[in-house]
This record gives sequence, structure tokens and C-alpha cells, in this order.
Amino acid sequence: MRIAHTALWTRDLDAAAAFWMKYFGATVGEPYHSRRRHGFISRFVSLPESADQIELMTGPWLAADAQGERVGWDHIAVSLGDRAAVDRLAERCQTDGCLISGPRTTGDGFYEAVIAMPDGTPVEITP
Repeated sequence: MRIAHTALWTRDLDAAAAFWMKYFGATVGEPYHSRRRHGFISRFVSLPESADQIELMTGPWLAADAQGERVGWDHIAVSLGDRAAVDRLAERCQTDGCLISGPRTTGDGFYEAVIAMPDGTPVEITP
């Protein structure tokens, strides 16, 4: 078994797509507009050299002020291959203002940094 894709709600589909292209070199598919659910639009993000996909979804019902933790998925972690790649992307995101927490080794032994999508959704980057 494998996970077919992970889905993330976002208030700004274009900004979210641009984030994945800019920082991860992802390919983003054309928007899908649902005929059954008025206002629902999604785009699939494909990570380079991987079968992993992320579905970015939006709709007019998403509250503009929804912030903070909530029931459901909290974040996604993307493996970049090695610590140096984590450090480079974290430095780039620091400059761009989207670094949440810099590279560190967590108490349970994971090396990671955390960056934010344009709407604040956290993305862990790991070796």
C-alpha cells in the first residue's frame, strides 16, 4: 500500500501552487472546477522524481480568519535528501519571510526545519 495523495485546503490556490513550484520545483496541474460542488477548485502538485502528489483545494466557504490548530492533518513533511538541502532551503525561506523554525534536531532525533505556505500551513522539510 501507499498513500495516493495528500490534500490541503487553502484560501489562495494560485499562491499555494506558486509556493510548491518555487521551493520544491513541483509541477502543478491545471485547475479542476467541480460541476457538483459550486466554487470548489483543486490542482494537483507533483513532486520531482516522485510519485507523491498533493491536492491543493479551495472553495468560497473557507473562512478568511480560520487560524491555528484544528482537528485534522497538521502538516506535511517533505524529504529533501540530506541536511545540506534542508539548510539551504531554510536559509532561502528565512530571506523570503516564510521560515517558521530553523533547522534543528528534535528531541526524538529528527533533523527538520518548518516553513509556511502563503496561508500559513506548515511544511516540515527533512533530509
